[in-house]
Amino acid sequence: MRVDPATGLLAGVRHFPSPNQTERPAGAAIELLIVHGISLPPGEFEGSWIDALFTNALDPAAHPYFATVAHLRVSAHALIRRGGEIVQYVPFHRRALHAGVSAWRGRAECNDFSIGIELEGADDVPYTGRQYAALAALTRALVAAYPGLSPERIVGHSDVAPGRKTDPGPAFDWARLRRELAPIR
Repeated sequence: MRVDPATGLLAGVRHFPSPNQTERPAGAAIELLIVHGISLPPGEFEGSWIDALFTNALDPAAHPYFATVAHLRVSAHALIRRGGEIVQYVPFHRRALHAGVSAWRGRAECNDFSIGIELEGADDVPYTGRQYAALAALTRALVAAYPGLSPERIVGHSDVAPGRKTDPGPAFDWARLRRELAPIR
């Protein structure tokens, strides 16, 4: 797995461009990886609803929950589906709209200096082995491409938006991810 530094794209994955992206602020280095959890509708997996949300095409009439989120203009750099497939929405060198109101180590606006990776899941549903393997492989590629990243700079959405966000939730096995990343220095 490799990130092309010129395009910010991950080789060998499906690209589904989101309009919900901007340039990063001048001088903003990528220093943080934020792990999220998402399912649409909540607790349901598979389907194209996440793609639709990140591309502003979610039909608010398709499910009662969608009426509450279809107006949002959000994105992530990538999604890891339950089976381990990676979908990329925003080039990694660009700013995705994933963290919202957030702060890390006293710095606000985490979108400016972070990469957001969504895992298809829910706070209380264990993530799959294929998702952990894909996240570890993706993290290795990102650390190789962006020297400001390291295993110590991986957090959950709940860590940068406490009280507002709970994902990836208690079902996410941080110890397992750290074990899979142990060879990275």
